[in-house]
Amino acid sequence: MRVLKFGGASVKDAEGVENVAGIVKQFNQPMVVVISAMGKMTNAFESLVKAYFDRDFETMQVVKDKIVSYHQLLINELFSETSEGVIDDLLIKLDEKLASEPSLNFDFEYDQIVPFGELLSTTIVSAYLNEIDQKNQWIDIRKLLRTDDCYRDAGVNWELTSRLMKEKLSFDSTRLYITQGFIGSTENNLTTTLGREGSDYTGAIIAYALNADHLSIWKDVPGVLNADPRWYPKAQKIDELSYWEAIELTYYGAQVIHPKTIKPLQNKKIPLLVKSFLKPIDEGTVIDATEQSQKLGPIYVLKKNQTLLSMSPKDFSFILEQNLSDIFQILSKHQLKINLMQSSALNFSVCIDDHKNIGKAIDDLKKDYGVLFNTKMELVTIRHYTNAAIEEIMDGKEIVDSQVSRKTARYVVKESEWNF
Repeated sequence: MRVLKFGGASVKDAEGVENVAGIVKQFNQPMVVVISAMGKMTNAFESLVKAYFDRDFETMQVVKDKIVSYHQLLINELFSETSEGVIDDLLIKLDEKLASEPSLNFDFEYDQIVPFGELLSTTIVSAYLNEIDQKNQWIDIRKLLRTDDCYRDAGVNWELTSRLMKEKLSFDSTRLYITQGFIGSTENNLTTTLGREGSDYTGAIIAYALNADHLSIWKDVPGVLNADPRWYPKAQKIDELSYWEAIELTYYGAQVIHPKTIKPLQNKKIPLLVKSFLKPIDEGTVIDATEQSQKLGPIYVLKKNQTLLSMSPKDFSFILEQNLSDIFQILSKHQLKINLMQSSALNFSVCIDDHKNIGKAIDDLKKDYGVLFNTKMELVTIRHYTNAAIEEIMDGKEIVDSQVSRKTARYVVKESEWNF
């Protein structure tokens, strides 16, 4: 069996849904198809939950109306008259939630509202496939994918999840299941999410649990590229990557694959195919257990919206293990992700994603450390660097910090325009 995952861009309109149906129809073996929220609906639902939490009723109504209109228009374009009421039950549940009083925990409320995007998307796609005689069974993944209660970044209960998936996704009565990415639930049936863009990870979890032949992720790019073409227009497709290399790239910030996706597949040696839904017959990129015998050229990763923090003990003593432990605890407490760190005798520096909690973390750090920080930074990673690659990418950039190892060169630079 195989697992196919389609992102929001692939189902953003009726034409996209029809295209996905055409891709699914090509395969005859048992399949689980994982689908994200349509288009930019996750952004819309994030606006909705913010308005709900802030008790901004006017904005809440405006955003909700846009969400409903978007999905209803798509339904009208896809279906005959028999489709009436396809999403009514979900909209009733959404209205009930929005009519309730929010708790004091924003992350909890986020996880109760934003997943409606995935539920609406998969309900529509499943109904459409049945309409065109591609018989399938819609599955609420929350009943199978069980997590802890770390809302917006839930950890998977692998043992329970694997058992439930094997039981419920048995293919006894259908060869095709349609389900959601990104979401799960606690043992108490409270909805959780796996982190932004977590649908890739869902596909890997299902592939792992069911021992799939492979997982294919369908994007609007031809495969894994050696850079994001939006900032490096000379980007080229990479035909094959090792699991190890893919894990490294996602760690550095490459966005084509969710960072947690690779490890479950590597553990069971399940190949990952990254393909284009715009050109489904093209080969794409395969990520597997290759030894990476062919030398890779430079691969570029750009992370924007970074802050560089530099800390030193107030008594000018050395940075010791206890200092590092204190700093890591404070950063973890405020949910700050370290993308690069540098240590010297008197200073410890980290490059982190911009986050609403940075100010609070700095206040905590200042109790025991002198703190300097630079905002509006960008982090450039050049994997398998060459001197020519460094010169091309860093030409004209103001470098604030750098870190170079045997295979990887990393630079913290001031925010600027990128022109190649």
